[in-house]
Amino acid sequence: MSKSKSEQADELAVALADNLNKKFKGSGFKAAFFLDSDTESPSEVRGWVGSGSDMLDLAISNRPNGGFPVGRITEITGLEASGKSLLAAHALANTQRNGGMAVYIDTENAVSREFLEAIGLDLEKMLYVPLDTVEDIFEAIESITESVRKSNKDRLVTIVVDSVMGASTKIEMAKEFDKDGYATSKAIILSKGMRKITNMIGREKICLIFTNQLRTRLGVAFGDPYTTSGGKAIPFHASVRLRLKSVGQIKAKIDGVDQVIGIKTRCQVIKNRMGPPLKSIDYDIYFESGIDNYGGWLNVMKDYKLVSQSGAWYTYTKSNGEEVKFLSKDFQSKVLEDDELMKEIYQSICDSYILKYNPGEDFGIDDIQVDEEFVNEEG
Repeated sequence: MSKSKSEQADELAVALADNLNKKFKGSGFKAAFFLDSDTESPSEVRGWVGSGSDMLDLAISNRPNGGFPVGRITEITGLEASGKSLLAAHALANTQRNGGMAVYIDTENAVSREFLEAIGLDLEKMLYVPLDTVEDIFEAIESITESVRKSNKDRLVTIVVDSVMGASTKIEMAKEFDKDGYATSKAIILSKGMRKITNMIGREKICLIFTNQLRTRLGVAFGDPYTTSGGKAIPFHASVRLRLKSVGQIKAKIDGVDQVIGIKTRCQVIKNRMGPPLKSIDYDIYFESGIDNYGGWLNVMKDYKLVSQSGAWYTYTKSNGEEVKFLSKDFQSKVLEDDELMKEIYQSICDSYILKYNPGEDFGIDDIQVDEEFVNEEG
């Protein structure tokens, strides 16, 4: 019996895959894959690193217990004092909690040991690498990647580069202060470096995070007034790009005096190849302890009407009909004391927040709303 065209095509694909794998055998890596069955392909996410905010993890990964993708590149952008370094430090702390290695590449010499310890980082096990230039940063990333490949491929490693804005180039460092330092050289080197390391990172259990500061573009009357340092290389190669914005201060009366004890932060996922982009999460940052994770839970529960509010009291109705009442300041202790309640609330949040692809609903042009004011020239 003659074979169908689809069967013949499948045989051809298998033959081509075998030929490609034989041709590139000397490279040490498999060259051709079938994504429905191969979990070793570079496109497969090798794990997730928590950001310190469970709700931001959901916004990035669009699945429970997600976070920053392993084997991919993430860029955290924002204006000064918006919490970029803090968010990256939380990822390092969660890496250590999962038995991984944390690497902090610092170009700004602005690390606070006390604050890193306050959010849970073990400084005795964290590798701190102060570097000056973009060239040195990429050489360090390449060296770490090769060492991981030779020693323990299965161990999680998170590398934070803080920040791209603070990194110079060797040609610029060699120039005098009153001479032109060839500003375009930074973008050229970043472009070359990103092309070189993207596939290297994708083959290993490495989560690479860059922080980058926003700059105001001159003469922009319409559209996005901000851009990032170093050109378009990192925005192009990054699988996830976050933009942070401080939206308020948190004050408390201490010893009879009003003091600022934290900031309210809004994080928008402006580019996302892990899930739907343009989701936004609000969370609080306290100077003494970092991100308020469970306060973010409560914000999402309010947005999706998973709790009812009467004055200062909130009421959550469990699946068995039992009502749980609490004040916002008691929410964290309430869920930490009841593991079953925590699991049920988290599942309810996931069911409401996670976008389900192909939900079976058809939308016409009259059923959708278009935000014509949104312009994003970067992401």
